[in-house]
Amino acid sequence: MDLRQKAEKRVDAKIEFQENLYKYLIVNVIIAIICLLFLQSFWLLFFVMIFWGFDVLDKFFKAYTIKDYREEMIEKEISKMGE
Repeated sequence: MDLRQKAEKRVDAKIEFQENLYKYLIVNVIIAIICLLFLQSFWLLFFVMIFWGFDVLDKFFKAYTIKDYREEMIEKEISKMGE
């Protein structure tokens, strides 16, 4: 995999995270308004926030923290084998 493909993969992951985060925020604001006006409780909002929030966090970690973790492990193994 060349450098451009790696960069495209990282950019795609960051865009996916940002889109998911915007949707998460918009939907939760709408649900909060619905809960406030009609349901008088926020159990639905908390349910959506928690379970969708796990997915948002997962996409965040994939986009911003894990940078070719598999490739790093492969390189470490190769260097160990070469010793």
